[in-house]
Amino acid sequence: MRRIASGQALAASSRPSSPLVLQAQAQAAAARPKHSRSHASSVAEWQQMRLQQFARRMNIASAATGTLAEEATAPASAAPAPAADADITACDIRVGKILRCEKHPDADSLYVEQIDVGEPEPRTIVSGLVGFVPLEQMQERLVLVICNLKARNMRGVKSHGMVLCASNSAHDQVEPLAPPPTSRPGERVWFGEGNAEQPPAVEANRLQKKKIWEAVQPLLRTNAQGLATFKGLPCLTATGPVVAASLGILRRQAAGSVHRAHRVADLGWLRQGSNV
Repeated sequence: MRRIASGQALAASSRPSSPLVLQAQAQAAAARPKHSRSHASSVAEWQQMRLQQFARRMNIASAATGTLAEEATAPASAAPAPAADADITACDIRVGKILRCEKHPDADSLYVEQIDVGEPEPRTIVSGLVGFVPLEQMQERLVLVICNLKARNMRGVKSHGMVLCASNSAHDQVEPLAPPPTSRPGERVWFGEGNAEQPPAVEANRLQKKKIWEAVQPLLRTNAQGLATFKGLPCLTATGPVVAASLGILRRQAAGSVHRAHRVADLGWLRQGSNV
């Protein structure tokens, strides 16, 4: 308690007096008797000096406040540039073939797959599909993989990509997107007729820094025929379109939503987007 009181008293004693207080003190000193005029004159001069110092401090403070206000009310054009546009060509989405799939040793909802994406060695990829696709149906399956995401540790297993999946609107039916059976592992897919020629995909660091995948993902959809699309443009390979096979055949819903494997708490696996 004493320390607090002492600190408050110190703060009060060091606080500058207001102009009105300083001026009143100067006037009182001038009104004193002649025998104390010399002392009063010194006091008045000191008080006048204090008043000038206070005025200078107030001017500096006013100028600083004005600058901050201008920064706070700067026009929108001075704001930082918005996030990158949803550029699907920045994403390296390829046909992949699952060579081997097994359950994750430390997570009941995850599969660990070895997937051929046209590279010298297969990629290890972790997907949360245990509750939706039987293990035997994952073997030797053609899928779509986004290959330029940064690797992430999934319960002790490093995942080097994501398998793209689709679901119905109730999200109780989920399946990997299916390229045509004659697709070649490693082939990069495109969206829309005439768009087979596309620029090289960006590096993983740039994709993450610019949040390109986060901008693209909500615009991926399956349409009423079960075709995977981006902004309504069908996803294509050299031998045909990419589909959500079961959703397209059963047509249980008017449309589904394309999703990505989503690494939340190492257990969650998909992020819902709005249905078409």
